[in-house]
Amino acid sequence: MFRIAKLSPFVIIALIVSFTASCASDGKEVPKPNSTISESRMTTNDREIAYLAGGCYWCIEAVFQRLEGVDTVESGFTGGTVKNPSYKSVCEGTTGHAEVCKITFDPKVISFEEMLHVFFSAHDPTTLNRQGNDIGTQYRSAIFYTSDSQKEIATSYIKQLADSKTWSDSIVTEVSPLTEFYVAEDYHQNYYNQNESQSYCAFVVRPKVEKFMKKFSNQVKKEYK
Repeated sequence: MFRIAKLSPFVIIALIVSFTASCASDGKEVPKPNSTISESRMTTNDREIAYLAGGCYWCIEAVFQRLEGVDTVESGFTGGTVKNPSYKSVCEGTTGHAEVCKITFDPKVISFEEMLHVFFSAHDPTTLNRQGNDIGTQYRSAIFYTSDSQKEIATSYIKQLADSKTWSDSIVTEVSPLTEFYVAEDYHQNYYNQNESQSYCAFVVRPKVEKFMKKFSNQVKKEYK
């Protein structure tokens, strides 16, 4: 499903209804992870990278750009079988890729556990291959881990959330090893910040950003407050 800048009134109403339903499906407050596993694998620059997929990457990008401790966010694709996929081919659902954000962060400021707390608070992990009106395997909920500790943290937290009955439906978030990550076209990068008035951004991305800003107000970067 292609996201377009100009939407009909009927589509806009559908987006509002869909977002409202998605918020209602959040259930009770998403609890913080119990796990305190320390990250043992670091890059030479003492930075960690999380690869997270939770629907449209414009939404995930906008949220994590505002999170204290995050250095950079790149939108792209992974988890598929086709080399060098384009946005168009991924949207056609024939490549197997998910829309993913590559998030570089400072583990001295924010842990991988805390990153996942934000992630699960920013999307609905119970809708298979779907977030709101965005439907297809490219919009699946997924964590692509780069180390055994990331895998352990992710699986442990998902079990915690399932046991706590945070959502009435089962969590379908995929936890898979990272394969090849492909950066999306330039116009997809920093998308929300450059296109806040675009229809999709106004009716889908902005509510997620506002929800994050309210829930994680003490972790928002100063430049976004």
